[in-house]
Amino acid sequence: MKDTVNDNNPRKAWMGLLAKAPEGRAAALLEAETERPAFTWLRAPEIGSTMVRARAGATGAPFNLGEMTITRCALTLETGEVGHSYIQGRRKADAEVAALIDALMQTPMASRLRSAILEPLEAELVDAKAARAAKAAATKVDFFTMTRGED
Repeated sequence: MKDTVNDNNPRKAWMGLLAKAPEGRAAALLEAETERPAFTWLRAPEIGSTMVRARAGATGAPFNLGEMTITRCALTLETGEVGHSYIQGRRKADAEVAALIDALMQTPMASRLRSAILEPLEAELVDAKAARAAKAAATKVDFFTMTRGED
């Protein structure tokens, strides 16, 4: 599983970035770039839960790990593009912004939004991951065995 943008499926990549964005960050980037266009709800933001499944050792038989709260929505722009979003937690505003960006990424504004929203989000996520890794590495203990004198 990769945490970087996948060139083979760009929509999957930008949906993943929007889903992982910190609360309110995608909205701030969108507001700085452009004003929100008019849209119609296909499904207003709603909060629910989904079953999270896992595999032991990534290869074993799947099992139900537990439930997770999600917020989902779908909208359509006046020009006809449809945007969807699924966000972890109870974040209706973030789900709306993610669906709006998803729809806008299907318009001619896509390259502008990629550089103004998606690339900064990806850089921030990579930096946060590196910071977590550095913090974990600082606590690493190296055990070694000293040679005993009997050999």
